[in-house]
Amino acid sequence: GFKVFAGGAAGYADGAPTQARFNNPQDVVWGEDSIFYIADTDNHCIRRVSAKGEVTTFAGSGKAGWADGVGKEASFNGPQALAFDDDNNMFVADSGNHRIRKITPQGEVTTIAGTGTPGAADGPGLKASFFNPGGICVDFEENIYVADSDNHKIRILTPEEP
Repeated sequence: GFKVFAGGAAGYADGAPTQARFNNPQDVVWGEDSIFYIADTDNHCIRRVSAKGEVTTFAGSGKAGWADGVGKEASFNGPQALAFDDDNNMFVADSGNHRIRKITPQGEVTTIAGTGTPGAADGPGLKASFFNPGGICVDFEENIYVADSDNHKIRILTPEEP
């Protein structure tokens, strides 16, 4: 049956399984490196959980904001969903920022789509707009699909369109 793997009370803490704390985690994905990654939505960061349950922060400052950077230098605002491509890059539906973000295996966060203002405009990545993107996946041809929640649409970003 089910049992607690890590966490157990609302908060923000890295550490051993019983000491780690999450705040409204929304998505869990399995990485190629045999590590779980979690969209820790209300802590505004992406967390990693080792096979032994040790929790660390992979990316995000832990405070709502928008900044590209490496690891904890980057900021998110309510990340909702995660997906990996074949090169082990992670894509994040950064819902509160109305953006799509990319995280390299080394933890470098960049914005690949979205203006940051709620909207429904199509166009090249940084000219497109989203309204609380809530889901994301990557297919075998490296197309990125986004559930653009408050626009009631499924959007696609093809590899040819940066």
